[in-house]
Amino acid sequence: MTIENASSFLAWNVSSYLATFLIIAFIIVASDHFFMGGAALNKPTTKKFLLTKWLYFACFLRLNKSEKYHHRSKAVQLCAEFYPVLLLVFLLRGFIAEPFRIPSNSMMPTFLTYDFLLVEKLSYGIHLPVFNTELIDINDPERGDVIVFRYPNYEHQKAYKGADFIKRVIGIPGDKIEYINDKLTVNGTAIKYKNIGTYKGIEKGTGMTGYKHKREMLAPNPHNILLSPNTNSRNVKLIVPQGHYFVMGDNRAHSSDSRFWGFVPEQYIIGRAFYIWAHADIGGIFSANPLQALKTFTLNRNGIID
Repeated sequence: MTIENASSFLAWNVSSYLATFLIIAFIIVASDHFFMGGAALNKPTTKKFLLTKWLYFACFLRLNKSEKYHHRSKAVQLCAEFYPVLLLVFLLRGFIAEPFRIPSNSMMPTFLTYDFLLVEKLSYGIHLPVFNTELIDINDPERGDVIVFRYPNYEHQKAYKGADFIKRVIGIPGDKIEYINDKLTVNGTAIKYKNIGTYKGIEKGTGMTGYKHKREMLAPNPHNILLSPNTNSRNVKLIVPQGHYFVMGDNRAHSSDSRFWGFVPEQYIIGRAFYIWAHADIGGIFSANPLQALKTFTLNRNGIID
């Protein structure tokens, strides 16, 4: 399956909600300021002066640092107070990096369920937030990169509308991929494997105890994977179309990936996962035993992603 069959990239998520608030806040304060409050410009209205004022207003919803809104409505005050902070968050998430939480075991052993990651946005280019339209091209994903992407949802399932997935790039455009009996071949070259041992799972991954722990020597980014000791995972033979990527989870027997639903369109790639900053069963905090859930919080897994 390719982009022609994919659902729209647009979805209601944190960035969309932030963008909506920023637009509404700007309209409310600008309308109040210029049409109801009477904006006063105490300096000559040269073009340079007006441009500086408007740039400052676009960033802070004020024409200068000393401007106050105590005499205006509560809605205007709240919009003006929260706008600069949320604009900064929006720009950081949209252009630099955003957090991502691992929801399942599909990327074990690289990630555990409930790992918290940072996904950086600049490796593959500068993109317009919300729409993900590429403004400046920098690089393309490489084999072995861990990417976060908007699930193309070729099946148009409501449950997966706007969902973000994380997988590892195995094939780039034009690659001939064969994954047979849990052995990878790329463009006719069989990828080598190194045995690490028998895996011992923890927390949500205890069911993976006893799995084969191997290192897949895929250049330029070799990485660890898990294989079932009893059965082989899904086999495929294919050629990656232009503008698309073939991805798989590191936990090969427990990953819904390109072997099942198709390729990832380049336009749907959000960024490259590069850092684990925390681990915690946040969802468990709202369970019957939140203190037990909090015990899973740790910074011991901090580090650059392999």
